[in-house]
Amino acid sequence: MPRLDGRGSLAATWYEAPGPARGAVLLLHPWLHWGKSYFYRGGRIEALRAAGYHALTLDFAGFGGSGPPHGLHDREVAAGLAKLRELADGLPLHVWGVSSGGFWAHLVLSRTDFVAGAMFEDVSPHLLEWSWRVLPRWRPGYLFLRCSFPRVYRFLDLRRHAPALQVAAAAYVSGSEDLGVRPVDTRNLAERAGARHRIIRGAPHLAAIKIAGEEVIDLALQTFASAERPHPAPAVPTALGVPPGLPVAGRRAGTSRPAR
Repeated sequence: MPRLDGRGSLAATWYEAPGPARGAVLLLHPWLHWGKSYFYRGGRIEALRAAGYHALTLDFAGFGGSGPPHGLHDREVAAGLAKLRELADGLPLHVWGVSSGGFWAHLVLSRTDFVAGAMFEDVSPHLLEWSWRVLPRWRPGYLFLRCSFPRVYRFLDLRRHAPALQVAAAAYVSGSEDLGVRPVDTRNLAERAGARHRIIRGAPHLAAIKIAGEEVIDLALQTFASAERPHPAPAVPTALGVPPGLPVAGRRAGTSRPAR
């Protein structure tokens, strides 16, 4: 799959719905070396296809079969959405991002107006805040980055992007025992986005799907179905603290084969 800036390519796989499709979903993996192979487990792809959705997975730059990174990873999300739009042929589009995959999706969905619904699993409001709690020995480095690049730090704060998500429906889920993504963080993002949320009792990071897989998947499918229904257009807020050149707009109401 080509990158939008023309600098190399991204590895992606397209999973077609077994019958007439109602929509298409871009699945974005967490920061794990498996890349898009992460979705071989957990039942998300199987559930989506059974519900009538095509699915597209991709490897973020530096993972799997994709080339090396060039800039922030929101560029790969934008490329994935462009490819999803091409393959879906007019069907409603959705995003399902897990951990860092959901983080980078926020930066794109706050400036993109053609995605209907979004599901976010275990998403921290800020990558450095997650790192501060989970990897405390590197705190001097995080503090240096925050003080040296304040505008970038503000731009990467999802609390500024969540109110500007341009999707008709969204949902958040995380675990009660997640050290990096506290329940209060999930509730806060959901409230800012006007979204539903669910806290899975006893689940650490990335374990909500293991402990309550049916509940998590049902929430995603309900969210996508809700997003496909007509919604009145709400007011248009704006995300703050965006560096020059990074536009942010408002919110609006089986077989597999490599994506080329």
